[in-house]
Amino acid sequence: MKLFPILLADNGTEFSNPEALEFGPDGERRSWVFYCNPSAPNEKGACENNHEFIRRVIPKGKDIGKYSQEQINLMMNHINSYSRPELGNKPPYAILAFHYGNRLLKKLGFERIQPNDIILKPSLLRKHD
Repeated sequence: MKLFPILLADNGTEFSNPEALEFGPDGERRSWVFYCNPSAPNEKGACENNHEFIRRVIPKGKDIGKYSQEQINLMMNHINSYSRPELGNKPPYAILAFHYGNRLLKKLGFERIQPNDIILKPSLLRKHD
């Protein structure tokens, strides 16, 4: 099963090595990276919404590299548990679970955060510094 056969990226430095994303350690192709045009956020659709949510937790100008993978996972669990109108008021977590099952989510380390417990502010990661 290919979970992410295509990745849409902007021209940020985090995407400057597409081969590292496209090929696994064994050299087998696992995805294709395509770059969106600069200043064209509409080409990435709802991805821009995730960027806005990330910036609620990690304000622009803050070095995202100072956070641990555990902190990033925590932030993304909160973001992906937040219901979206464009998904029929369901969170991305629920959509992924519907299509791929809870077993995959657990294997990836994803956890659903209850709606009343979702925090999309810098304080989310300050608690865990």
